[in-house]
Amino acid sequence: MLSFLKKYWHFSIAYAAKFWYRSPATKLYVIGITGTKGKSSTAEMMNAILEEAGYRTALASTIRFKIDADSRPNLFKMTMPGRGFLQKFFSEARRKDCTHAVLEVTSEGARQFRHRGIDLNALIFTNIAPEHIESHGSYENYKKAKLSIGYSLVASKKRPRIVVANPEDELGEKFLKLPVERAVPFRIADAEPYTLLEGGVTMTFSGVTFPMAFPGTFSILNALAAATIARELGIPSETIGRALSRLSTILGRAEKIERGQDFTVIVDYAHTPDSLSALYGAFPDKRKICVLGNTGGGRDTWKRPLMGSIAENACDIVILTNEDPYDEDPVQIIESMAKGMERKKPLILLDRREAIGRALSLAKTGDVVLITGKGTDPFIMGAKGAKTLWSDSRVAGEELDLLLGNKTS
Repeated sequence: MLSFLKKYWHFSIAYAAKFWYRSPATKLYVIGITGTKGKSSTAEMMNAILEEAGYRTALASTIRFKIDADSRPNLFKMTMPGRGFLQKFFSEARRKDCTHAVLEVTSEGARQFRHRGIDLNALIFTNIAPEHIESHGSYENYKKAKLSIGYSLVASKKRPRIVVANPEDELGEKFLKLPVERAVPFRIADAEPYTLLEGGVTMTFSGVTFPMAFPGTFSILNALAAATIARELGIPSETIGRALSRLSTILGRAEKIERGQDFTVIVDYAHTPDSLSALYGAFPDKRKICVLGNTGGGRDTWKRPLMGSIAENACDIVILTNEDPYDEDPVQIIESMAKGMERKKPLILLDRREAIGRALSLAKTGDVVLITGKGTDPFIMGAKGAKTLWSDSRVAGEELDLLLGNKTS
């Protein structure tokens, strides 16, 4: 009964907010992005292309909320805030004369009907991998929740409705079979010829070759997803390539921290086994020093030893640390991760700042330090709702300055 009442409450709030703000999304071209990995990066790429094409845009993502030139970080610790936040966001976007909006859509948000009342024009599905298993009850339920977001596009009154997905992904074909006007596939082969470089890639799209500052084939797939939608909107390939080559950084997503050091420092949100493997694989010939932890609160406990195993196999030095313990004992979380490591003994430093500082101090010329798990997360979440203001990027920069003796104001 309580579960039903909660669902009814969330459902009612979604539509009440739509009517209160007079259905602002109907006056915007709304591009939704869903999937397990790559949503925020794809959203930033999509936004960059639209801006390069001359459109005035709004963007709502895990990283930030942007309306035209006004951008502020997402401090909610969730991608899709509730209680009418998104309808208010779209209303403000319309007042600022935005024409296009890019929206991350999560399974957790959809479970609470936060995508209801938002008519989509287009939907990008990036990929699927096990995540939020405890929350959804099973991987099958998680996949159903993702696919339900596709049916919100089907229900949209806008025309033409466009879905873009990778048919080589587990759920890609199902998204491409949605009954909408345009279902457009993309594959890694669409970027050929492409080259994986140290710290970036060169790829091709519709005959235009361009560089990007983001490493790995996963970055190419994210770019292809955004570029495919852009092409459907009639944006020239030259504009797409120019936008993606000019996009120099995405906060907390393969973000490079530069302080004049002779080694590479990367901050990334990678918090699933697949995303961790992909990130580590983007630096195949480098000595890697890896800092990682795992979320507490009973969230996806199954992946803890697996994450430890992946780090052991890919990294030369592994430092296990605190991430977001919530009400769990952080020592037990780290011990669960260490159980996946059979050949290497990790360094265990509960203090995340200390762990980052130690990783940087161990780095030699040409090494890569990879700090994963939090990305742009603004807090470390502790017991009884405790929040510690946090930024991996800021802390990494501060620790680099200390290490290098840089003067700071």
